[in-house]
Amino acid sequence: MQYKKPEHMQAIVAFIDDYRDATGIIPTMAEIAAGIGLSVGTICKYISHMREHGMIDYDGGQRTITTKKGKADKNAFVRVPVLGRVSCGIPKYAEENIEEYVKLPVSLFGRGDFFLLRASGDSMIGAGIDDGDIVQIRQQPTADYNEMVVALVDDEATLKRFRPQSDGTIRLHPENERLKDIIVDADNCIIQGVVVNILKGAR
Repeated sequence: MQYKKPEHMQAIVAFIDDYRDATGIIPTMAEIAAGIGLSVGTICKYISHMREHGMIDYDGGQRTITTKKGKADKNAFVRVPVLGRVSCGIPKYAEENIEEYVKLPVSLFGRGDFFLLRASGDSMIGAGIDDGDIVQIRQQPTADYNEMVVALVDDEATLKRFRPQSDGTIRLHPENERLKDIIVDADNCIIQGVVVNILKGAR
């Protein structure tokens, strides 16, 4: 078998662990390839080699690569606060009082600074977020264009797509064709976190 570089194997394992911790899911071969800068074919060969040598578990399915850290995390949980409802329609103040804490399995939701919010309204139904759904948010003060964020505007929290404009304004875009964008100055828009998961039927 062709020689496999240890640094590539280490990079693959690190990328899988970091990706799962950040997103709560295991990356695909294509996502690993893009993240590391190797071809998909090369990643497939490395994954096969690493499985044969017991470095990872992999059954050939989508998002089923498990590292040693991933195995250890299967029985691990993170304690995450559930905060008040956040508006998906007209922005309203989100109570910052913690309603409760819940334990989320690390294997499914990853590690990180997360909180949960109960969605209110129908402005994000096009993104699969219905009234009463619980949304997992990764706490961070920045976001990429078009990511779904919890934004604080005039002490009112709202869940929208984040679309910064060249004129210094921010468009907070609803996923409901009946509703209009909310346009605010960048200085008046505080990003509280980015949506990483939607828990359906969690009312």
